[in-house]
This record gives sequence, structure tokens and C-alpha cells, in this order.
Amino acid sequence: MQTTLLTSVQMARFVAHGSLRMDAVVPAEMNEQAIDVLDAGIPAVPYGTPLAEAFPAGSFARRLVDLPVVAGALHSLVGPDPTVDHHAVHIREPQGGSAQPLHGDAIIDTRMDAFDVQLMYYPHEVTADMGGTLSVPGSHLRRTNESDTGRYQNLRGQTRLTCPAGTVAILHHGLWHGGRRNDGDVRRYMFKIRFNPTVPQVRLWDTSDLDDPAVLAELGRRFPWYETATGRLEIYNRVRLWRALTGDTAFDIDYWMTRVSNRPGRAA
Repeated sequence: MQTTLLTSVQMARFVAHGSLRMDAVVPAEMNEQAIDVLDAGIPAVPYGTPLAEAFPAGSFARRLVDLPVVAGALHSLVGPDPTVDHHAVHIREPQGGSAQPLHGDAIIDTRMDAFDVQLMYYPHEVTADMGGTLSVPGSHLRRTNESDTGRYQNLRGQTRLTCPAGTVAILHHGLWHGGRRNDGDVRRYMFKIRFNPTVPQVRLWDTSDLDDPAVLAELGRRFPWYETATGRLEIYNRVRLWRALTGDTAFDIDYWMTRVSNRPGRAA
């Protein structure tokens, strides 16, 4: 199967932001089919089903994940042959309902050197009044218990998704997010699949640009909601994750992890 792997700069951006957005990558003919497919429902699969077995060949979901740009992004992030944790169709009726509390989906997941991803597909244009998914960039490595963040109504730097039809977003499992109220005039659809890796997530992408200065610039990015002091923890945890992803145990930003991991030998 043909794929388009992510670059190192794109991977670094994912590690910093906790998400990857690919606008209008699903062909128009698939978007036109999607509403009927999602209305009919996509059969559930048991937790941990290999992707190759989860969705029959030729099915809408299989064709979605087999698109070269989507398949390449998934391979880069979770490797070949991931398993499907679960999937769901989310529908927001117009002019009604309420906003979903801000939350993370990683209820008991404390991994720092591995992660699941959630693919979110939007078959139609999402406008501002349709209440697209709200997320907080850079929040994925600050561990919370599901909806501990639900009392927060707005955080500086949050994004509220607006996008063209056929957009796919891929989120780190810990990213804080929530569906917004749909104040538009039409239904809002989103199809979600969570993937679990089955191989070590080490250098699975196109690493030819690994030494590009833009990689370090992405990994050192700060976000408006970061506090001056504790915001440094986000950078520290990014370094931990990047070391795991690259296998480079000496990588650092401003010596932060090197000084903390220092364990000098003791004299006899």
C-alpha cells in the first residue's frame, strides 16, 4: 500500500502540539458518500482488533485509512499494523444540545514514551457556528484524569476547529479537547478511530530532515496557557518523548533533561 510518511518537522510539531491536521485530504466523492455511511452506522469491532481485520476491504472506513496521506501519517505515528481500540460516530444536531466538557481520553494512561492516536474525520465543512472540536495545543503531556479539566471554560491559545470538507485530524490520546454546541443550521458529523501501536514507536517516519533546525524550533515552542515556571514541564516531557521516538538518549533542549537525569557514579 502506498503511503506518504511524515517528515521530522511534522513529527516534532505533533510532539509539541499533540495533534496533526490535514485539510481536505479525503476526496470529494468519499465525502459525498460519508453522511449516508455514518447515518447507517459502522459496525463495532472488539478492542485490540488488528486494523487489517477491523474494517473489510472496500468498506468506507477501510478506504479512509488506506488513503496514502492518512496511511502514511498513521504509520509515522503508531507504525505498521496498529490495532483499533475503538471507533465512534459523533453527530451534533443543529440549534440544540450543550458543549462537551474539556477532557482528555487517557483516563489511566500515564505513558510518556508511547502513545495512542485518535483519528477524527470531518466529511463536510465545519464553520465557526457549527461548534467544531475545541482543543488546547500542547496539553497532551500534562496528565489529567478524563474530565478533571471540565470546569475550565476557556484557556488562552485554545483552538476551535473550522475546516473544509474532507479534513482529517490526528490527536495524541492525552490532548485536552471537547465537542462544542452546534449553533448552525445543519447536523455536524465526525468519525473517530483510536489506534494502538504494536511496534516500538522509533523512527517510523521519514527521518531525512532530522537535523533540520525547524525540528528544534518546533520542539521548543511554547503556548499561551503555559505558566512561566511549570510550563517548563511541558518542554521537559517533550524532550523525554522525542528521545524515545528517535532513540537519541542525548537529545536535549537547554540542558533541562540532562541535568535532571544525571546520576554520577559513587566512590567505593
